[in-house]
Amino acid sequence: MEKEIYFINDNNLSYGRGYVYSIQYHIVWCTKYRRNVLTDGVDMDCKRLLGELAEEYGFEIPAMEVMPDHVHLLINAKPHFYIPDMIRIMKGGLARKLFLLHPGIKQKLWGGHLWNPSYCVVTVSDRSREQVEQYIESQKEKAWGGRGRPPKDLERLQAYHREVLKSEGDIFLQSGDPETS
Repeated sequence: MEKEIYFINDNNLSYGRGYVYSIQYHIVWCTKYRRNVLTDGVDMDCKRLLGELAEEYGFEIPAMEVMPDHVHLLINAKPHFYIPDMIRIMKGGLARKLFLLHPGIKQKLWGGHLWNPSYCVVTVSDRSREQVEQYIESQKEKAWGGRGRPPKDLERLQAYHREVLKSEGDIFLQSGDPETS
């Protein structure tokens, strides 16, 4: 009996001790009360600090955009990361450091909390990764010009991911499903 050998030539794969992985997440979280506090240099500090946290904890951020009232991230994570812990690390560490660098932010928020407790996490496939990167990078170029909260932003994000999943399902059905042959 002849054995089949498969070679993986995909540059998007990462290697750990005894495993190979490719795990990406599109993560979005908002400021408390959707206040526009991530402006006037706070956004640039936010990006820099997120980069430092990623380096410290060993994950990658291939795409990131900081809007006045929310943050978009595309993250490459190792399999041992627990998503709620990653988000707690990012939101908590970022809030502490931003409050130290920009104490005026607390005056715009009631109760002294920077972030809304909720967040959105969507897994990203190899097929949709480039689309998600473009989506994140184009956030400030949208029709609202990066000013204020875009209308129904969460609904747009959900519709976008539903469309990507639908198109991926169509591709899968066309290429590999025996029922459609």
